[in-house]
Amino acid sequence: MQRIIPTLLASTLLASPALANDLREAALDMFKPLPSTVPAVADNPITPAKIELGKMLYFDPRLSASGVFSCYSCHNLATGGDDNLETSIGHGWQKGPRNAPTVLNSVLNEAQFWDGRAADLAEQAKGPIQAGVEMANTPANVVATLNSMPGYVAAFDSAFDGGDAVSFDNMAKAIEAFEATLLTPAPFDAWLNGNDAALSEVELAGLELFMDKGCASCHSGVNVGGHGYYPFGLIEKPGSDVLPEGDKGRFAVTETADDEYVFRASPLRNIAETAPYFHSGKVWDLKVAVQIMAESQLGEELTDGEADQIVAFLGALSGPVPAVSVPALPAETGTTPRPTAEILPQ
Repeated sequence: MQRIIPTLLASTLLASPALANDLREAALDMFKPLPSTVPAVADNPITPAKIELGKMLYFDPRLSASGVFSCYSCHNLATGGDDNLETSIGHGWQKGPRNAPTVLNSVLNEAQFWDGRAADLAEQAKGPIQAGVEMANTPANVVATLNSMPGYVAAFDSAFDGGDAVSFDNMAKAIEAFEATLLTPAPFDAWLNGNDAALSEVELAGLELFMDKGCASCHSGVNVGGHGYYPFGLIEKPGSDVLPEGDKGRFAVTETADDEYVFRASPLRNIAETAPYFHSGKVWDLKVAVQIMAESQLGEELTDGEADQIVAFLGALSGPVPAVSVPALPAETGTTPRPTAEILPQ
């Protein structure tokens, strides 16, 4: 890949407005700052009532069969929007097959899940609720649970026009509306928007390396990734400890041989807070993850200094989570389905 601008010391970049502008112009060809308002989503107008209902549902463990697990369980807003486990723990303390991606900024992804099997967040919300190793519930039981609580019936009526407002589809749309608000503007956004002081010398050096080495070929756009599907091990396959042979990625969705070990490019916003890394969750150190990606995807062996600079840039992709108050949830009634921890055969 051709170098975007000549190799420069970051201090030179900071000292020269012209050179700093060259780097910014090159970066804006590859990246975009976060939107300043909640982005629109297809077929789901976002309203305050829908956001508030979605927040309630996001925190409510009664969407799970056991009454123990909620969306928040695996996507903890206090820990980077994920659960900081190799793979998530769900119904009956079963372990899921893959690392939980962050929910932060996920509305900006091209598709959801590591293999892109869900087109949007509404479709994604339905998956874990029904997965036997996660929340292990059924649409019918979820609707019965919600209908049993007058507070939820009123909240659905407020958020959705028309009869039969309580439905599995509307539940998913409400969760999508809430999750669409979880944007985390970072120092990188401020720099893209013209604030020269937003990034440090080492972060600027890391950004230049990130573009010049080819990382941005896959990790670009507003979410610095989250779009496009690529083989893990394009140049050199990682070991089975990082790339388990049994998980063939997007192949499970398309059943196309070319999609074996292909995964959606991970979005890198808040990546410094979401260890462990990769779909297997086997790498706990971000610098090691950067070095693995350089070798396996680009055929590059980074020096320690280069890896440190790229890690510094990745740290500038972290931003504060919007203030979210824990909602008061409607109380159960005598008709609310009782929780069960039974593990049913798949």
